[in-house]
Amino acid sequence: MHKVTKEDALIYHSRGRHGKIEVIPTKPYDNQFDLSLAYTPGVAYPCLEIEKAPENAYNYTAKGNLVAVISNGTAVLGLGDIGALAGKPVMEGKGLLFKIFADIDVFDIEVNEKDPEKLIQICAAIAPTFGGINLEDIKAPECFEVETRLKSMLDIPVFHDDQHGTAIISGAGLLNAVEITGKKIEEIRMVVCGAGAAAISCSRLYISLGIRRENIVMVDSKGVLNRKREDLNKYKQEFVTGRDLDTLAEAVKGADLFLGLSAANMMTKEMLASMAENPIVFAMANPNPEISFEDAMATRKDLIFATGRSDYPNQINNVLGFPFIFRGALDVRASTINEEMKMAASKALAELAKKPVPVCVLKAYEVEELVFGREYIIPKPLDPRLISCVAPAVAKAAIDSGVAKYPVTDWDAYRKSLDRRLSEHIKRVSKCNVD
Repeated sequence: MHKVTKEDALIYHSRGRHGKIEVIPTKPYDNQFDLSLAYTPGVAYPCLEIEKAPENAYNYTAKGNLVAVISNGTAVLGLGDIGALAGKPVMEGKGLLFKIFADIDVFDIEVNEKDPEKLIQICAAIAPTFGGINLEDIKAPECFEVETRLKSMLDIPVFHDDQHGTAIISGAGLLNAVEITGKKIEEIRMVVCGAGAAAISCSRLYISLGIRRENIVMVDSKGVLNRKREDLNKYKQEFVTGRDLDTLAEAVKGADLFLGLSAANMMTKEMLASMAENPIVFAMANPNPEISFEDAMATRKDLIFATGRSDYPNQINNVLGFPFIFRGALDVRASTINEEMKMAASKALAELAKKPVPVCVLKAYEVEELVFGREYIIPKPLDPRLISCVAPAVAKAAIDSGVAKYPVTDWDAYRKSLDRRLSEHIKRVSKCNVD
């Protein structure tokens, strides 16, 4: 894999048509009659139909396949609070991923507003345009309030991917790691290094998957979240431990699972050596994990190790989740993305990793084989089966939990339509050339 340089990245973003996305008409526009249908006077008819019944917007506009990627730029990747405009390349990139992996259209919206209450009102005001909202790169703890409030105000899916995406993908890895090691999930002793949005969301989902809250120890930059601390916000207070622990080194002794969502080099070889047999380590700080792959492998041979990087086994990559979660939610016109839908996505990903890997995936990653085991606990992002595996699982969970307005009746036909949608999209974009 080629190392990405600054020059490569700047050329990629600036050559030809600047940026990474564009808007393309989906209806004919070759003559005056077409234009009269597209705009005045013909456009008045669908407007009036929507006025009579708002659900008609899904029939006469792009709303049903359109997601807003919204950010205020306060927590952009590992760059921090760089501002709304500086975060725009990331939001365009998110739009590109939505399109190529799930054929979902995106408007990226960068909002120059840090006040969470004002940001909530702005998002709510523009919501009629969209079938769903993907919140992105909004710092904690404000991100919790923004998402929670919008979910209560709107009848379309609202999803903060920085929180839930990592939780869903790593949750799939957790289910398979537990199976491989023979551990019982309800007995797993877990240490979370980091206490931001992703750490809290991961911990909540892991509890839904079977980990006991009392077996979780969370650590922030000041140490263990324990009863001695008087500086904890309400979200961190949710994970205060009753155990007499103060440091990360104390917390990891005898632990089964280390979940890293913090910064590089937080975990030492000595800490890893002190963990229980067959330890599970998800070191997901980017670009450099809490402990390097090389140091981890040199320290333990009984280890299951995952990172956020593509150059090591077991990459926990959010692109395994959000395109297909939104695909399933949009296709049944779900009013929200709930816990049942998140868990369904995790379980679907976990099951896919156990199936034989297609040759096209092996070729894409230039490997001879990928077999379920310690070095392959989650599918690869370029696996073409993801859309027909995850999206139906999410859609079914939406139906079963009562949040779907447009239930699927023929699942085989739905899966085939997903594969067909993706293949047709790939054929269209394969003709594109960048000058």
